[in-house]
Amino acid sequence: MKKTALVIMAAGIGARFGNGIKQLAPVGPNGEIIMDYSIHDALEAGFNKVVFIIRKDLEDEFRRVIGDRIEKVTEVAYAFQELDDLPDGFQRPSERTKPWGTGQAVLAARKVLDEPFVVINADDYYGKEAYVKVHDYLVNAEDQDDKIHICMAGFRLGNTLSDNGSVTRGICHIEDGQLVGVTETHDIFKTEGGAQARNEDGTFTPLDVKCLVSMNMWGLTPAFMDTLEKGFLEFLGNIKPGDLKKEYLLPELIDRLIKSGQAQVDVLETKDEWFGVTYQEDKASVAAAFSSLAEAGVYPEKLFG
Repeated sequence: MKKTALVIMAAGIGARFGNGIKQLAPVGPNGEIIMDYSIHDALEAGFNKVVFIIRKDLEDEFRRVIGDRIEKVTEVAYAFQELDDLPDGFQRPSERTKPWGTGQAVLAARKVLDEPFVVINADDYYGKEAYVKVHDYLVNAEDQDDKIHICMAGFRLGNTLSDNGSVTRGICHIEDGQLVGVTETHDIFKTEGGAQARNEDGTFTPLDVKCLVSMNMWGLTPAFMDTLEKGFLEFLGNIKPGDLKKEYLLPELIDRLIKSGQAQVDVLETKDEWFGVTYQEDKASVAAAFSSLAEAGVYPEKLFG
């Protein structure tokens, strides 16, 4: 069986969720957290390794809540996203406290990955279909030309909205099943008739709830790490003095690779409903959703029993 890994970005603590580590908040009938379901679905789809990207100061708590349990069912590795983990010649500005972004998070796992992998957010539930499609893509991928060939799970916008506030989504532009661009769209609200984005000038733009969006679920290869590392060097070299908040974001890098003709990204559509804990108020609805899934037999009473 071809080795494939699930890479979970879990280094952030969400300010919008309030106090505590939202990635470790129990939401399942037996105290499961969202990552439990993600790992269950990935293993069921054929992935056979899990890599947790966390902060070093969260390690003990993280292992206690989930890591030690998962090590009993599959291979587990840890990577640490740290502000001072920078290439030679670069140093973190002493005033910077904001993480470097999802691009640096994935790059932090370069020493523990030598197989194709899917990368996800720790606090997002993606459903089962996307893992199957991404896994099949990764195990069947073959070198076709000199382009980077990767994939992305595309979710319908209407299936990714919160009842409790606005969200940010990468709205995908697709031609012939391939991603040609991503527009990062902020302040998207669910409305009675669909969805709309609030613009900076206070106006609103209606959005098609059937359009596909990126939820940071990418199917990548070990070779992509070289491109990711090169991109981080360029990013650091272009930061303006005093800019303490600019982030190296995975979707932005991929967008540039597409536009420059260096990458081809196949979009794998899923109709599954996303849910996650963005706001404190989301927790109750997410817990109810997992309870319903368990009652319907989608998940066993014990995920890893």
